[in-house]
Amino acid sequence: MSLLGLCPNNSSSPLFSFFSNSHLRLPVPRLSNRCCLSGAKGSVFTAQLGYKSDSQSEFQPKDLMAGEKEISGIYRNPYPPIEPYSTGFLKVSDLHTIYWEQSGNPTGHPVVFLHGGPGGGTAPGNRRFFDPDFYRIILFDQRGAGKSTPHACLEDNTTWNLIDDIEKLREHLEIPEWQVFGGSWGSTLALAYSQSHPEKVTGLVLRGIFLLRKKEIDWFYEGGAAAIYPDAWESFRDLIPESERGCFVDAYSKRLNSKDMETQYAAARAWTKWEMMTAHLLPNEENIKRGEDDNFSLAFARIENHYFVNKGFFPSDSFLLDNIDKIRHINAVIVQGRYDVCCPMMSAWDLHKVWPEAELKIISDAGHSANEPGIAAELVAANEKLKNILQKNGP
Repeated sequence: MSLLGLCPNNSSSPLFSFFSNSHLRLPVPRLSNRCCLSGAKGSVFTAQLGYKSDSQSEFQPKDLMAGEKEISGIYRNPYPPIEPYSTGFLKVSDLHTIYWEQSGNPTGHPVVFLHGGPGGGTAPGNRRFFDPDFYRIILFDQRGAGKSTPHACLEDNTTWNLIDDIEKLREHLEIPEWQVFGGSWGSTLALAYSQSHPEKVTGLVLRGIFLLRKKEIDWFYEGGAAAIYPDAWESFRDLIPESERGCFVDAYSKRLNSKDMETQYAAARAWTKWEMMTAHLLPNEENIKRGEDDNFSLAFARIENHYFVNKGFFPSDSFLLDNIDKIRHINAVIVQGRYDVCCPMMSAWDLHKVWPEAELKIISDAGHSANEPGIAAELVAANEKLKNILQKNGP
């Protein structure tokens, strides 16, 4: 499989992918009055024109961002863990069947969660970004990921297939329109879906922006991020012989599609561990261990690499930016960690420049993961803001 132009001329050229929204491990008490939390340390930079960790860190009110007057009265703690009230499998093609679940309020406003990777799958903690009394929370595993079958399958697995699947799921659940939430690759898919079906989207929450451009892939997989994580990079680099290091994405593609399963697993572990080691501002050992899970890492690495080799199946490098006019009218919040190494802030900033109507939140003490306290707080707050708009506007 060729790289189709994604490789740089040399391995040192300076965003990439996603880190999966693995579940929120940090216990957070729910505030009975949902009051706003203030007087916290840290800071959030807000850019708005037009409208509108580490496992050693307890995610307590003192960890929430401060210095943001406009968000007084907005609830910002992740909600307590909940269980689905319904689950199922939807056959979306002759080959693929996707897992879906619903939690929260069965008669609430629908919101669909788009996981990262691609290939990362969903986790129970993904439900905690949403008020379960207000939202009907829909999670699903994209083709080949999580509980969807066949596992780690690349056949008939493209961005446009996933967009069709989202529509099939919406129709299956008899939902006329819904809010869309996505981080990392999930932000890519959320933008692509919304641009394809803007009339079905009531609002957008995007995190860790990934536009799947060549410079983003080059940054993370061809040596750019190695300048920050040279220790983690060595294991990723050393799996590939020097003669093939002109393009790591292509070299890994060869191994992830090998007929020998042990070769696939070795490449998948190295690929996944590289991303897991760079996803948090502070090292997260539990997250890093996910790279040792062959079942998870095989789907994660194979599907990610497949999409990157094929440029996300987009017709041009700037496709998502070029089509912003289709969704300019949709209320949206962008949450971005200042020190995101997986999906550096340049992409969130580029998106902000062409879409100033969307609110941009830059978290000054965070990396890529949705589970870092500052990012998690702003994701909850973003959903609360869209909830308030929906309540104000009425049915």
